[in-house]
Amino acid sequence: MIEVWAPRARRMRVRTLTDDGALIAEHELSGPRARDGVAGWWSVDLDLDEGERYGFLIDDGDHVRPDPRSRHQPDGVHGPSAVFDAHRFAWTDGAWTGRQLAGGVLYELHIGTFTPDGTLDAAIGKLDHLAALGTTHVELLPVNAFNGVWNWGYDGVLWYAVQESYGGPRAYQRFVDAAHARGLAVIQDVVYNHLGPSGNYLPEFGPYLRAGEGNPWGDSVDLGETAVREYVLDNAEMWMRDFHVDGLRLDAVHALHDESPTHILQELAQRTDALSARLDRPLSLIAESDLNDPTLILPREAGGFGLTAQWSDDWHHAVHVALTGETTGYYADFAAADAVPKVSRHGFFHDGTYSSFRGRAHGSPIPDAVPGWRLVTFAQDHDQVGNRAAGDRLSAALSPARLAVAAVLTLTAPGTPMLFMGEEWGASTPWQFFTSHPESELARAVREGRVAEFARMGWDPADVPDPQDPATFERSHLDWSEKDAPDHAALLALYRDLIALRRTRPELTDPDMTRTHATVTADDGDDDPSLRAYRIDRGPCAVLVNLTANAVAFDIDPDDAVLLATAAVTPAAGRLLVPSEAAVVVGPPLP
Repeated sequence: MIEVWAPRARRMRVRTLTDDGALIAEHELSGPRARDGVAGWWSVDLDLDEGERYGFLIDDGDHVRPDPRSRHQPDGVHGPSAVFDAHRFAWTDGAWTGRQLAGGVLYELHIGTFTPDGTLDAAIGKLDHLAALGTTHVELLPVNAFNGVWNWGYDGVLWYAVQESYGGPRAYQRFVDAAHARGLAVIQDVVYNHLGPSGNYLPEFGPYLRAGEGNPWGDSVDLGETAVREYVLDNAEMWMRDFHVDGLRLDAVHALHDESPTHILQELAQRTDALSARLDRPLSLIAESDLNDPTLILPREAGGFGLTAQWSDDWHHAVHVALTGETTGYYADFAAADAVPKVSRHGFFHDGTYSSFRGRAHGSPIPDAVPGWRLVTFAQDHDQVGNRAAGDRLSAALSPARLAVAAVLTLTAPGTPMLFMGEEWGASTPWQFFTSHPESELARAVREGRVAEFARMGWDPADVPDPQDPATFERSHLDWSEKDAPDHAALLALYRDLIALRRTRPELTDPDMTRTHATVTADDGDDDPSLRAYRIDRGPCAVLVNLTANAVAFDIDPDDAVLLATAAVTPAAGRLLVPSEAAVVVGPPLP
């Protein structure tokens, strides 16, 4: 049976095609009719074989359109769909019981630039590295089908299909299966707030978008339309059920415009919890949000949506300013002396306070009862690196000593830490904004828009990489050979030691944020927020951070041991002298 929701159509046909596009047959669909109370469905009693290509003709048109729910687009988003049966894969993860997010360490990666080949199968070859590092969850940037051959993934237009240049849906199943074999959970980044600008034929079928009501990336998805809502919810369930994914990262949920009695995020959380019970393994929903609103992660019984976790950009901003001294744009407020202590204890910096970047009060406080692991915290991620003009990582600006401090801050924070690919060895390669739109007008608009965006911030256009230049994409690939060079290898060893320490010291994964206390203990100058020292107490453990230009003495318990240090220190008589640009973790020895 072939079915499609197309309430805008007066006539629907389906064509079956050979692999080279030759016509096999054409069939009329009957309809429109109502299904489950939703009008506009068309169908035909037709069974197709695995891999057989097909596409729809709308009204009396002669241009084949892919299936809105296509699982496989072997010829790209403009070509016909191909039948894909997810149940044909021979899974080997029958013993996989999943991983809770609590106590975990996330690793964010982009398939296209993670390895030289940029495919899912090539990424399998690096999973042993991630397992040895100690990470627990691999978070993939979007893999849904987009136009072109390389892209960040946020311009997807067919949400059910895996990008063919990455290897397609079968390779995706192989990747998840291989990750589970190494004890790694998989979190898939999904985009439900807009569709990409090229290859989006969904509006020809039905009202998927709210014309004229947009967000920064395009027209908003019409979540008030029942069939569109189900399109989103079914897609989420597909990843977790048919591809064995362990959770979803939900892109920019503040751009999901939904006035329904039950917000789609709450409904998604309810369905995910039910699916988790059926599959007998934990499933996580992690929201990216610009709102600093704890409603996302509060239990539904307390009026929240019941999502598993949300990103805390405030933690990133506070730590970024402390490490770099950068205070332009949205970083300005985080030059405050209490920024790092506040995000360490409370999660959000803006919790109803005035945001100079927004020109208004912003955010709400997180109740103390919310466990710290529900906030995903990071010193680098794809956005905070890639949305810089040059796509420069912290390694481009910081000394090896400060990169080591960044590692300590990230992996001893009360939240769930997340690393961005290559961060663990201080990758020197940038991660820049890249696209491969084949349409010349769209390519020009993207190129000019990028230059104009940064010109307003004072950048020389010559210093802004061309997103359409293949060299921009090539520069953004990790260089795996450098991880064995001395400085890189030392940082990688530190990350491994920190993750191991996080596992062995229960204080570092204590979910009760009321037991975290943080203070600024020294400040070398009012004008440079990167010259401060901090003490962050995690129960009986203490994280001592000195970013000043001079050594700083910290009081410690005489019985405490140095559990980890980024530079040589010697405790003496209840004091510890921490050198400049160094971090130390102290605490009672384990029995």
